[in-house]
Amino acid sequence: MKNLVILTGAGMSAESGISTFRDAGGLWDRYPVEQVATPEGYQRDPALVINFYNERRKQLLEVKPNRGHELLAELEQEFQVTVITQNVDNLHERAGSSHVIHLHGELTKVTSSWQPNNPEYIRELKPEEYEVHIGDLAPDGSQLRPFIVWFGEAVPMIETAVEYAEKADIFVIIGTSLNVYPAAGLLNYVPAGVPVYLIDPKQVAIASGRKVHVIQKGASEGMAELKKCYWRKENKQILSIFVSTLETI
Repeated sequence: MKNLVILTGAGMSAESGISTFRDAGGLWDRYPVEQVATPEGYQRDPALVINFYNERRKQLLEVKPNRGHELLAELEQEFQVTVITQNVDNLHERAGSSHVIHLHGELTKVTSSWQPNNPEYIRELKPEEYEVHIGDLAPDGSQLRPFIVWFGEAVPMIETAVEYAEKADIFVIIGTSLNVYPAAGLLNYVPAGVPVYLIDPKQVAIASGRKVHVIQKGASEGMAELKKCYWRKENKQILSIFVSTLETI
């Protein structure tokens, strides 16, 4: 089976009703990034940050995967699919995707404030316990914090993501502006000659200079079109091989 690697961003989950961060009216317009998505903001006002992510978890309970998530999961019947996501929601998993790499952490998990990337202290929250309070402690005695990679922190899973990008037979980008590094740099690791598709309703600047097939639609419509485009291409190749075989008989 071919390796299909898909990089997803906020636009992937926007159709499910999850607020994007960077668009007009997005979360960064209402909550300055310095306050809720940096280690310094957490140190200044841990209660504000913890409540911000409590609200995000509550919202996540109220939304469902969209058709784009579902179509992506269905591709596992035909491909070895790896989803590399910048999103912290669990909609890919809920739609049925079995191999998801979260670059920026996971909203449904909490961890130690002192050792956030220590697997011993990372814990999945049950839906009914989505609220974390000041005074809720990790096993090492520190305050439980969101298992989120904040601005200024290292991205532990980026090397794993690079390894999969390097092995891609097909690379698809969905719903990301390609402005956030190091995730935006993954395209540079995709082997030359590998087809690259970009699905986004807005225009996205591609700095790499390589050929990218653009589908200027939202995640659900774009995934449906990609599926059709790919099968047309595959069927055309099969027909070409069949005709060549007939000609040699």
